[in-house]
Amino acid sequence: RARMGAASDEEVPVVSTALYDTDFPGFVEALGAAYGQFGFVILQDHGLSMELIDSAQACSRKFFAMSKEEKMRYNVAGQGGARGYTAFGVETAKGSQHHDLKEFWHRGRELEPGHRFEALMPPNAVVAEGGFTAATAEIFSALDALGGKVLEALAVHLGQERAYFADKVDDGNSILRVIHYPPLAREGEDGEQALARAGHVRAGAHEDINLITLLLGADEGGLQILARGRCEGGGKDEGEPAWLEVNPPPGCVTCNIGDMLQRLSNHRLPSTTHRVVNPPPERAHLPRYSMPFFLHPNPDFLIETLQTCVSAECPNRYPEAISSDDYLQERLREIKLK
Repeated sequence: RARMGAASDEEVPVVSTALYDTDFPGFVEALGAAYGQFGFVILQDHGLSMELIDSAQACSRKFFAMSKEEKMRYNVAGQGGARGYTAFGVETAKGSQHHDLKEFWHRGRELEPGHRFEALMPPNAVVAEGGFTAATAEIFSALDALGGKVLEALAVHLGQERAYFADKVDDGNSILRVIHYPPLAREGEDGEQALARAGHVRAGAHEDINLITLLLGADEGGLQILARGRCEGGGKDEGEPAWLEVNPPPGCVTCNIGDMLQRLSNHRLPSTTHRVVNPPPERAHLPRYSMPFFLHPNPDFLIETLQTCVSAECPNRYPEAISSDDYLQERLREIKLK
């Protein structure tokens, strides 16, 4: 469930991105309140047309409908899944014994030849068939720009200059992931039996690695976030944890805080555990598609706790700084992509 400006403990708030232009202080306040409570927000009026979203989703469906042999031509060995196609059953949530029930495609930032980050950010794989490459390139650019607006507001919320993040993400190692969760039920199979046979969920409980994630496709259902009672500045859990459904209006972008920004903000902005659960039995024969954009800082950005987020009540949890690339590589090994 979601509702504009919701302050409920059970609903992730919906915020209009139009506030960025019409009432920037209001945009800062709305995002700060939503992220402080949930680590998630739903963005309306974000500027991505339904035509673009529908086109990218149609191209994605066509790509994943190809045979495994055809898709594996785009599997780029030795890059930990950073570019191209990753097959079903590879990625595993940190600490989990079970692989996720998904296959996916990764597109990264296009760099000029000889760029200083060339060794860390390889070229993209190009799909010969259909308009998949062009559509995903356009979605990448649009979500990158939208993420920049969110980061401007969060910089102000954290007591920094509005442009604080601009030169720290302009060559960021960001990734657009196009995900296909195949149907859990085989043709003619009972949904209950299929769910019992699956044994685990489409995407296990996890936190994102990056600064922020912008997600298209959460309106298909299944996304849940772990609700936690927090004191201001990120205190300990209070009471029993509960999972909340995130069901945004069609075409909205769901945007959440990642671990890098949680660390940078000394947990003032919490990185919330989330998962994608299996559908009810009557929908077990349907696939699910989504497109998260993982917005990363430049690889040489030093994640060093912002002094505006440190106080006597909230001492610095991370006195040791770490580069964003070192942090990323460490986490990729944990989720078995390295």
